[in-house]
Amino acid sequence: MSDQTRTLVVMRHAKAETDGPSDAERRLAGRGEAEARAAGVWLAARGLQPESALVSAAVRTRQTWDAVAEGAGWDADLATYDESLYAAGPESALDLVRQVEDDVRTLVVIGHNPTMATLAQLLDDGEGDPEASAAMLGGYPTSAMTVLEVDGPWSDLDEAGGRVVAFHVGRA
Repeated sequence: MSDQTRTLVVMRHAKAETDGPSDAERRLAGRGEAEARAAGVWLAARGLQPESALVSAAVRTRQTWDAVAEGAGWDADLATYDESLYAAGPESALDLVRQVEDDVRTLVVIGHNPTMATLAQLLDDGEGDPEASAAMLGGYPTSAMTVLEVDGPWSDLDEAGGRVVAFHVGRA
């Protein structure tokens, strides 16, 4: 890993209730909160410590971040909640990542499917862990996370710009 290497965690929100006042206001199910905490425990066990998190402004993604941060022992205030990430496609989500400051070495992005799965697949350069890449392609359920290593500044990140080093689904 060079000093230009960054870590990007692309995560789909945890299991949410099926109903809410609106889609954006759907809350996490009890199972989802437990799974997000378990995801945080897993990330912390890998030694990850983000300087920033980019989180969709929807209620379920905010709650996912809070539970991940709690499970990992991270400061939940690291998050930036972005309204545009809620409806973003993979290219728009990538544009948001490209705007992250260069002093951020580890970034967590929490959003919605199919965008998060497609973004992770789009960034995969095929040079990383083949089992993790295959697992990622096998499905991206709630609480799924792809950990990628990225060389260079966020602003230069493009398709096939990251190596998949891990794929995990947070389960309690």
